Amino acid sequence: MVIPVHDVNPARRTPVVTYGLIAVNVFVFVFMPGLSGSVAGDSALAQTCHLHAFLDQYAAVPRELIHDQLPRLVPTGEVRDGGCVLGPPDYDKSPPLSVLTAMFLHGGWLHLLGNMLFLLIFGNNIEDRMGHVRFALFYGACGYAASYGFALLNADSADPLIGASGAIAGVLGAYLVLFPKARVWVLVPFLIFLPLRLPAWLVLGFWFVLQAFYSSGEGVADAGTVAYAAHIVGFLAGMLLAWPLKAGTPPPPEPRGLLFGRRARPGW
Repeated sequence: MVIPVHDVNPARRTPVVTYGLIAVNVFVFVFMPGLSGSVAGDSALAQTCHLHAFLDQYAAVPRELIHDQLPRLVPTGEVRDGGCVLGPPDYDKSPPLSVLTAMFLHGGWLHLLGNMLFLLIFGNNIEDRMGHVRFALFYGACGYAASYGFALLNADSADPLIGASGAIAGVLGAYLVLFPKARVWVLVPFLIFLPLRLPAWLVLGFWFVLQAFYSSGEGVADAGTVAYAAHIVGFLAGMLLAWPLKAGTPPPPEPRGLLFGRRARPGW
């Protein structure tokens, strides 16, 4: 897996929506119960019960999205007899709205930081090309497409679906369409992390192929806990929505410097 760290594709304006999305995601994660110790003084079991109750209320659940039926018993956040207490929900949950709230929830620091890194690197240019308002709408549309696409493929699943990766996959798909020749600095793990500057079509194309491979359950142990199918749907939605803008997109600046250990020729 390659790790992108920077793209050679300067934006013309400040990506305020991209920065705002990153700030909100970090803020929500810091105050999520059960992940950052926000419920002070509680035991590990109590933290887990609080987290389950929180996710049941605010995460997207495929079965709820497809069948529009909420469970009769949900975690209450309380602990009794060494387990989490179940009870009737004391809230009115809207499954479509839960897709939006789920886009700002993450299951751990690595989950959050990985998503925010991709959004920071690739989101600024898509926002620059689309404009602030259209980018915000595009981001949300890709997130909804990813969540409902995954739900259609897993209609009976009661596992919570959280994370910004579906929406960010849409950003990656748009970047592939609009800036395929832009150069991206990546770290490639080969004994050490080897820095290389590669074309965006190669970096993002390789990422998409990995998602398709992992979605089949091959080559990865956590295929059942990561919604790779949502990444695929989000990516394709981003490509589709960005395609009408392709004709009017200026090319990225000509790269300068080292490529694969040698100096790139002008126009490479």
